[in-house]
Amino acid sequence: MGSKLNNTEEKLLNKVPQVTLLFWVIKVLCTTVGETFADYLNENLGFGLTGTSITMGVLLVIAMFFQFKTKKYIPFVYWITVVFISVFGTLITDILTDNLGVRLETSTIIFSILLLLTFSIWYSREKTLSIHSIFTKRREGFYWLTILFTFALGTAAGDLMAEGLKLGYLNTGLIIAATIAIIVIAQKLKLNSVLSFWIIYILTRPLGASIGDYLSQPIKYGGLGIGATLTSILFLFGILAIILYFTFTKRDVIV
Repeated sequence: MGSKLNNTEEKLLNKVPQVTLLFWVIKVLCTTVGETFADYLNENLGFGLTGTSITMGVLLVIAMFFQFKTKKYIPFVYWITVVFISVFGTLITDILTDNLGVRLETSTIIFSILLLLTFSIWYSREKTLSIHSIFTKRREGFYWLTILFTFALGTAAGDLMAEGLKLGYLNTGLIIAATIAIIVIAQKLKLNSVLSFWIIYILTRPLGASIGDYLSQPIKYGGLGIGATLTSILFLFGILAIILYFTFTKRDVIV
């Protein structure tokens, strides 16, 4: 169900992938990279939050340009855009917390409100929030704005749990993973599929961030001490492998 298209609105092929198990795997990999790669640029390369934000903002704009130019779902373009928007969403929360002194509780509330407003406007205009109906530029715009806010919200909520509430990275990851499992079971028991998709999409952000922090952070801070560089490289290779699989098999194309 959706709103009627304007005569001037271009109809596209669906611009997002099929939701499969590998969709969620690569989504978590992207969110993990969003956490560790931002740390790598900020701390390891000395870009600082401002320099990292400008760099990733430019890369995100370029990726978005190509994503919106395409008339169908292209795995490499789509998932590279997800990686960049993951990093940028992380940086938005980091800037609010580290540079502007906004409390994580406040950031979580702000991004929750912004996400709900985006959903409300999207639904009021299109009468659907399903990702299986992203075949106009306007719907694609709503989709990517929603994705940005889910990453920013997930970062704030994940940091709030791990650091603000002192649950630690591992415990935070386990709690979120258990919550996702409950939502999956609820979906099997007839929870609305669109609602469950977006809940899981939001939750996979702090899950991926917790995994990234747990692997990369020093042991004295509750991590395994692998480092942001190696963690980012490993997960980027994982993302690339799945993108290549999708490209050659077409298993994620919505028909």
